[in-house]
Amino acid sequence: MRIWTGAAFALMVASSLGAQTPESSDFSTAMPIAGSWSYAPAADGGEAVFTNASGSPQLWVHCTRSTRRVTISKPDISAAPFVNVWTSSLTRSVASTYNSTTGRLTIDLANFDPLLDALVSSHGRIAFSVAQRPPLVVPPWAEVARVVEDCRV
Repeated sequence: MRIWTGAAFALMVASSLGAQTPESSDFSTAMPIAGSWSYAPAADGGEAVFTNASGSPQLWVHCTRSTRRVTISKPDISAAPFVNVWTSSLTRSVASTYNSTTGRLTIDLANFDPLLDALVSSHGRIAFSVAQRPPLVVPPWAEVARVVEDCRV
């Protein structure tokens, strides 16, 4: 009896720890939230914004052409060390910064980072998650590709 109890406890702990790692989070069947992307050129590059069905911005993808960097921001209530990014071909945790003035959690990527290519070519959805908070799952429309291209030309 003790062996079964110990084995069950070990399995339960392993399962809960695995659920917290980005590699175990599979969003391939998650439904993206309703909303739409928009793209606008900016003086320093370009920006795509995903707004939900009520018109509230949920995700910003911005190219700063002078530094050849792409930043991705999402609204959040507090700092987190990492944002977990999921695509149909690549999943990665990326160091993040928090701006309390704007209420945004931001990751910063070089213009040829493979994660950007994975975001652009993801099938049906891309997801952004932070531990203990609901994930943000959005469709990967062409506006994201336009911003990435802005930083590559």
